[in-house]
Amino acid sequence: MIVVASVVALGLIAWPVMSYFHIPPFTDKGDPVSYDQADGANGGKGGKPADSKTLMPTGPKADFRNEKTMGDGTHVSVVSITGPKSGFKGKVWVWAPKEYTDPKFAKSGFPVLIALPGGPGHDGNYWAFGAFGKDKLSLEDSVTKWYQQGKSKPFLLAMPILNPGPDDGGIYWDGSDIPGQPKMGTWLTEDVPDLMKQNFRTLKPRDGWAFMGSSTGGFVGLKSVLQKPDKFKAVIASGPDIVPDSPLWKGHETQRQENNPEVLAKRLIAAKGPDVYLSFQYGTKENAKMISDVKKFIATYGDKGPIHTKLNVIEGGTHNAATYLRGMDAGPIQWISEHLEGPTPSS
Repeated sequence: MIVVASVVALGLIAWPVMSYFHIPPFTDKGDPVSYDQADGANGGKGGKPADSKTLMPTGPKADFRNEKTMGDGTHVSVVSITGPKSGFKGKVWVWAPKEYTDPKFAKSGFPVLIALPGGPGHDGNYWAFGAFGKDKLSLEDSVTKWYQQGKSKPFLLAMPILNPGPDDGGIYWDGSDIPGQPKMGTWLTEDVPDLMKQNFRTLKPRDGWAFMGSSTGGFVGLKSVLQKPDKFKAVIASGPDIVPDSPLWKGHETQRQENNPEVLAKRLIAAKGPDVYLSFQYGTKENAKMISDVKKFIATYGDKGPIHTKLNVIEGGTHNAATYLRGMDAGPIQWISEHLEGPTPSS
């Protein structure tokens, strides 16, 4: 009996360690994940949506694999897809909040937040571990907390890679379709949203679609909302660049300007809409030029016609994901949530 008890005790001690390091059979990492639990008879392709704004999953289903299981039983999963429109193959991490499986939301579409990385933006989940794997973060935990506090929508999260390769030698792609390069703009604004529509209950109107991003990812989110305001309504741009400055634009000035938020903002103001909501934030210890550029953009284009802006200054904040998550808690996530829709509970 003493031997048995000792073995059991040793197993209880070893289990969390083995699970943490993903040692089989003590881990569910890599297991298939399906997000259609709540569709049932009232959802899926044949189900009846709550209203005309809800889009039921269109299929085909993606081969999602579990990356981590959250404390509430939800899953962050990952899939590698070749975007049909861009032709680019890359990873996308996704997460659905606990509310997604709540029967009262079984017929309703959920808003999608496309969360873009900073740093290299390649082949890793920035919103789990930061730019270089140094910080232990969890955007999923933050969204759960913010929703429970009444600050946020219960967003579906899409966390795609930003660049087709590491930014060695200062090479990056500005989340754009640079001539002769992988079509990263199409990947981020067409293929990634299509993946979410195929596998989740989403919203047809742009009122259910937003970006957030750090650094270069902040620039890409800002640019994408201004470039395609018919598809996306809001962005949280944290420590962003304001103009496209990849060295890959050399010789392609016309196309570069088509991806310039300043040009796009002027065009949207002249067109008188549709309205977009641009939330900026930066830390007080960040690069002075970036801070100056953000202030200038807001002063020039903010709250003029259809462009609505909000600035959050993070005291003591530096250029990293942990600073930006802390800053989002102080106002930006609530501000964009107030301008987005869904989900709608059943009557």
